[in-house]
Amino acid sequence: MTIHSLPAPSATSATSAVNLRTVSFDHPDAVALSDRVQLEYAERYGDEGDLTPLDPSMFTPPRGLYLIAYDAAGTPLATGGWRSQDANDEGYADGDAELKRMYVIPEARGLGLARRILAALEADARAAGRTRMVLETGTKQPEAMALYESCGYELCVKFGLYRFEELSRCYAKPLQPGA
Repeated sequence: MTIHSLPAPSATSATSAVNLRTVSFDHPDAVALSDRVQLEYAERYGDEGDLTPLDPSMFTPPRGLYLIAYDAAGTPLATGGWRSQDANDEGYADGDAELKRMYVIPEARGLGLARRILAALEADARAAGRTRMVLETGTKQPEAMALYESCGYELCVKFGLYRFEELSRCYAKPLQPGA
């Protein structure tokens, strides 16, 4: 794996305005943040990280979206995206929007960035006509599980590449009334 580096957050990151920008999944900052989250997955799970095949086109509106939160100095602090899914042999349902690569750099944790990105992704997926937001995380990411549960996500039938893994946990949240 090639590791791309990011500049350190500015000293005023915590108090400066943070803005969300839509970027492509292959944008250099997105690649660098993805590398960082993959390292964290590898450390937590003792493996190679998330091997789910992802292509930049999966995050192109209106079938998906990729966001990065930047501080006032232009330092990327957090990321996340969603991609469209429909019923298939990996357990997805028609109308699903799947969260991928939600990540906040350690230096920016506790600022509410994950909640802000999550809310923006949910709103975008809802506007795109998606009916349910789904995600897969793992038991070695208790802070992620707590975040999603506190945002209204509930455990659901497993789906995706890791659906047969014991440490995998899948969550879902309706995006449309009655969904």
